[in-house]
Amino acid sequence: MNFSQLGLAPAQVRACESLGYTEPTPIQTRAIPVVLNGQDLIGCAETGTGKTAAFFLPIIQKLSERSKPGLRVLVLAPTRELALQIQKNYGELNHAKTNRSVIAIGGANIRTQISELRKGACVLIATPGRLLDLTERGSVNLSTIEVLVLDEADRMLDMGFLPAIRRVLSMLPTKRQTLLFSATMSANIEQLARSTMKEPKLIEVNTRGQAATMVEQTAYHVEQHSKTALLLDLLEKEREPFERVLVFTRTRRGAERLSHILKARDHSVNRIHADRSQPQREAALREFSDGSTRVLVATDIAARGLDVDSVSHVINYDVPAAPEDYVHRVGRTGRAGNQGKAITIVAPVDELSMRAIERLTGQVVKRVVPKGFGGVQILDALPGKPIAGMARPRSNSVRSFRPRRSR
Repeated sequence: MNFSQLGLAPAQVRACESLGYTEPTPIQTRAIPVVLNGQDLIGCAETGTGKTAAFFLPIIQKLSERSKPGLRVLVLAPTRELALQIQKNYGELNHAKTNRSVIAIGGANIRTQISELRKGACVLIATPGRLLDLTERGSVNLSTIEVLVLDEADRMLDMGFLPAIRRVLSMLPTKRQTLLFSATMSANIEQLARSTMKEPKLIEVNTRGQAATMVEQTAYHVEQHSKTALLLDLLEKEREPFERVLVFTRTRRGAERLSHILKARDHSVNRIHADRSQPQREAALREFSDGSTRVLVATDIAARGLDVDSVSHVINYDVPAAPEDYVHRVGRTGRAGNQGKAITIVAPVDELSMRAIERLTGQVVKRVVPKGFGGVQILDALPGKPIAGMARPRSNSVRSFRPRRSR
């Protein structure tokens, strides 16, 4: 199967070739014909499998077939980082450089964004809060939108954006195409789909919530007070090359504390969290991407949208509060067919959260009790032993997703 067989025009095929895309990924194979056909779509696939290209390639083709004034495509993303990554992807895929895009995110100068919108744009990539700011100022007219894309929609619901999304939906034409994409699919997403979409196709190319298959996952069990010592041991002992490492913490304060500890040990480190300014966050991502920073300590705002080549390891210093966030954290490595490794440091208090992750993913994470770090007993969670309540993996499927009838 190649891109031209999916119905893409020569211009889009050339864009793929220029980026080194030779064969479509499973989500692209299934989603592109559906989007070209104008149907609503819910797409669920692992992170790093090309979901952004799956919706932008057909959208760009449809935009080029008929020129119209005004905004025609709205892409909503939960975080600034993801919005910036989407804009970058659009620029790469929009080979003809027509149909101008504008990004609208918090933390950036709103006057500059208003000025860019006044110049005219076809595609708007935005976070929900900033989009509502612009609509309240009368700077955005959403009445001409033809396609709405909700990227990582589950995260927007988790972050409490549902009221904002509903406000945005009320401003859009009822006659539109709506596309939802995510690596995890919750019941809330399906409920949103039933209320806002018209008989969407549900495309799943992996088990719902399954972590990236190209990632080797390991959980190290230690006492709470030994977590930092274990992290330093992993980074400083030459057991294997930790070349580019993304370390996740639950809190902003934890990210600050850990980055200062690593810096004091002469590690090349930076951090990213919500208390840092937008320029600081962009600089941290840029330095991590170009290799001048070896370790990036981050909260979950970097769990989605961070697309950095050759992240060798993801280390969960803190087990995430939501099991879905584990899937997205782990998905920062093992991208585009590359191998990656994910290490989770599990204290006794984290065991229930770790089991919830395994139930969501349908995978048992390999457990290790390292010597010399206050290792704890692992209860009923040995490799190969099923976790109670674990869902069976589901096969790849494409089916029509029909709204439930009200009773």
